[in-house]
Amino acid sequence: MRMRALLALPGVPPLASMTFLFLLWQAASVALGQSAFPPATQALRALPGLFQDPETYTNLGASLWRMAAGFILALALAVPVGVVMGRSRRVAGFLSPILTAVYPIPKAALMPIIMLWVGIGDLSKVLVIFLGVSLPLVYHSYEGARAVDEKLIWSAMAMGTGPVQRVLRVILPAALPDVLLGCRTGLAMALILMITSEMIVRQSGAGNILFNSLDMAQYDNVYAMIVVLGALGVILDLMFEQVRRRLTFWADSKVEPLPAA
Repeated sequence: MRMRALLALPGVPPLASMTFLFLLWQAASVALGQSAFPPATQALRALPGLFQDPETYTNLGASLWRMAAGFILALALAVPVGVVMGRSRRVAGFLSPILTAVYPIPKAALMPIIMLWVGIGDLSKVLVIFLGVSLPLVYHSYEGARAVDEKLIWSAMAMGTGPVQRVLRVILPAALPDVLLGCRTGLAMALILMITSEMIVRQSGAGNILFNSLDMAQYDNVYAMIVVLGALGVILDLMFEQVRRRLTFWADSKVEPLPAA
């Protein structure tokens, strides 16, 4: 009974999972005995030195800026497209084949092409993040808008509301749980593509730290940065979940994210 009560406490299951992961990492590293796979304790000891370097903050700031820019751009464009698709069969019929064809393409594979168009600066990385985040946002916005109860729309029409007001006051609020589900999935995609794009074009960012450390055989720094990125992903997800709960407190049940592709 005490163990059940302990596991029911907030934060205990994630803490237990992280502890198990680090113990598994430690055991695997000791068993393999390879310098390229340092123990978890060694990677953790490298964290203070990593954050004593001012360049770490500069690179992480650049990464977060690119991630935020790509995510906000996708949010501004993909959600309206998904909502329109959900309410218009003609628009959905026209765009669905295009999205189906684009979805399987690894977005990082488009990086060389985008570099030819816009160069190797921040814009190319932002566009890759934008493309990767847009697809889950379009899909979930489409599903949410399509599932809106028609009686709500008929009632709004009977009250004399115009098309724009119906979208803002009826369709978007009703579709908000699905839209936020797409946002949460897109947030994970943004983090993945942020690192991937920076590893392809090594100028600045967390991906640049990873590859520079790898080139100099500083494997403890490589794994320390991986720990930082994992922690960043967890923190962003927890923060977004708090926002989601406040915005959809009226929802019947908690919406769980789909695994990122």
